[in-house]
Amino acid sequence: MVIARAFRTVVALGAFTFAIGAAVPAASSEPAQLTALARIDTETSRIADFGSDLQIELALSQPVPWRVFTLSDPRRLVVDFGEVDFTGSDLAGIVASDGIEDLGHGRMRDGWSRLVVTLAEPMAIETAGLVITESTGRAVLKLSLAPSTDKAFAAAAGAPESGLFALPEPAAMDAPLTRQTGDRPLRVVLDPGHGGIDPGAMSEGLTEADVILGIAHELGDALRAAGHEVTLTREDDSFVSLERRVSIARAARADLFMSLHADALTEGRASGASVYTLSDRASDVASQKLAERHDRSDLLAGLDLHSHDDEVALVLMDLARRDTAPRSDRLAARLVDGLASYTGDLHKRPRLQAGFSVLKAPDIPSVLVELGFLSSARDRANLTDPEWRAQAVAGIVHAVDAWAAEDAVEARGLRQ
Repeated sequence: MVIARAFRTVVALGAFTFAIGAAVPAASSEPAQLTALARIDTETSRIADFGSDLQIELALSQPVPWRVFTLSDPRRLVVDFGEVDFTGSDLAGIVASDGIEDLGHGRMRDGWSRLVVTLAEPMAIETAGLVITESTGRAVLKLSLAPSTDKAFAAAAGAPESGLFALPEPAAMDAPLTRQTGDRPLRVVLDPGHGGIDPGAMSEGLTEADVILGIAHELGDALRAAGHEVTLTREDDSFVSLERRVSIARAARADLFMSLHADALTEGRASGASVYTLSDRASDVASQKLAERHDRSDLLAGLDLHSHDDEVALVLMDLARRDTAPRSDRLAARLVDGLASYTGDLHKRPRLQAGFSVLKAPDIPSVLVELGFLSSARDRANLTDPEWRAQAVAGIVHAVDAWAAEDAVEARGLRQ
């Protein structure tokens, strides 16, 4: 393939060549009519001999991506455009050269068209360039070919590799994630809070990270026994960033995400379980402080929690949350009922909202469950009592089963 060099400053993109500028006078000073595809103006185009050379000038209604190369057997000059509409273009009528045996053109593939010039003798591409007139938006593709030898022609012939023309086979993609309708196991991602360099709350020799990890394993086993698929964001005492936790849920194609915690409050006498869903506005000051504490854990690893989403992404995420937010609310309500029925140990305000970063996946119903507070003696006793833990696990499994059944009914109704 020849890179344009004779007429303008050139920008090469993959195997395609673009010429930018307007130093060569345009064929016409009238503004070009804008259309979806470029057209060739045969009135100001020419294909003619210039001494022993072959000169090709194609006047285009607008600039387009292009490439030029030669092929052997038979000898051909090939010009690909992205894209030119050849309808009504009598290119054979502008040929004034003994060096051309045939000329053909047409649509090559989606978004691309091709011009093929069959050459009578071997010729080499000497110069190639696209000249653009800024005042009109028109362009002229100019090619110059000089006599060559059969050996040199054969050596230079061949279609160039291109990122657009030689794409690999498309990678296999997972099927789009759809809402569960009860015809497959529910995919649950459990997120034991904190871990590693971030132990979470600490009290009386207990750390939140260790206590919650144990409960998460017990809950995971119970959910699997109930027929669900379960993934934990961490299996041991290791640090996992908040962003990574959400990524794990998405990779698992989760139907629901449940973050488990047992925090501590230095002020007041908070105790009992509570369930959070995402909101920009915290339900109370304590909820706001908890959200800040959880989010601050990423800073321990030097991670920045602030993402920079573009406007399109924000709109799409907002649309997704319109579907998942009410589903998250229903899951939270079921969890409150389940924990109340099986343990009776609820916070005075068991249903709360806050801006926990770990709940911000727009496409997955997500909740954060504070099973209790390590700052409360009663809660510490419960969280380390095998019998109470078994009751809490049973209440959560019951809640997940009930929510899954309701969610499946709604999903089937939406598909009809």
